[in-house]
Amino acid sequence: MNDEPALPLPTPLLRFVALFNGGQCWESHEVLEGPWRAEGSEFYHGLILYASAFVHLQRGNAHGIVAQLEKARKALAQYEPEYLGVDVTLLRQDAIRLMDEVRRHRSEPPSLWTDRIDQPKLQLDTRRIRGTEPELGEVGSEYGDRP
Repeated sequence: MNDEPALPLPTPLLRFVALFNGGQCWESHEVLEGPWRAEGSEFYHGLILYASAFVHLQRGNAHGIVAQLEKARKALAQYEPEYLGVDVTLLRQDAIRLMDEVRRHRSEPPSLWTDRIDQPKLQLDTRRIRGTEPELGEVGSEYGDRP
């Protein structure tokens, strides 16, 4: 993608954020599947769960949204406050806010509330890189090379 920032971060993460921010939640989820399975990154797993919650939002599945956001919150807790360029604290706070919003509207038909819930945009900031993240080893690896 042409709009990916030129950051010293793994390409799968950059592509995930670009796709997620473009509303392509299923595709963003798929981008991290291979690296997650190959490397066992619980951080990537948390992001996959987070993105899958928005797939459920697109489908109007209130239970799926809340369930996936709760799993994502738990998976990402160990990475607070920030990790691999992501403000994890903010992401987890957004998850709580979204779960509360879905719970407030879950008795309504999805067509009445899904459009009112905004999908947050993820921001990558190199100042939020610890430098010890194992995923940084992917830069230049099979998953880190730019296509």
